[in-house]
Amino acid sequence: MSTQEIIFGAGCFWSVEATFRRVKGVINAICGYAGGHTDNPVYSAVCTGTTGHIEVVKLTYDACQIELGMLLDTFWHCHNPTTRDQQGLDIGTQYRSAIFFYTPEQKVVAELSRNEFQKSGCCQNPIVTEILPATHFYPAEEFHQRYFEKHGIR
Repeated sequence: MSTQEIIFGAGCFWSVEATFRRVKGVINAICGYAGGHTDNPVYSAVCTGTTGHIEVVKLTYDACQIELGMLLDTFWHCHNPTTRDQQGLDIGTQYRSAIFFYTPEQKVVAELSRNEFQKSGCCQNPIVTEILPATHFYPAEEFHQRYFEKHGIR
């Protein structure tokens, strides 16, 4: 097994986590916060937009079972990467679209994937997804982990 990690911000982390938990090769998906300027953020603070953090999902995946390109394809299709600071009815900087990479190779693959998705015609507007080096990841409160499973939501 060749485990790797990557962090995706694609709106409310509940649906993003649920989406990636169903992908074969994903070992774990954890809701959390990344990209901000405060230590140990909590949900109530992140929601104010003052922490700079994004609601994200940190994935651990088996690179022998799934290629990063396939995860990125799921990422592009599970949200609207052309809206800045908004996903559906969720509005705020904590909902911005972002990819946090851990390796130079992940950065290259993410940038190529973004460019290909833009060229594909799936998006009428420019993609605004940030592609950034992974910073400290803070797991969200237990209440947010596996939220849909805990509440019987499919």
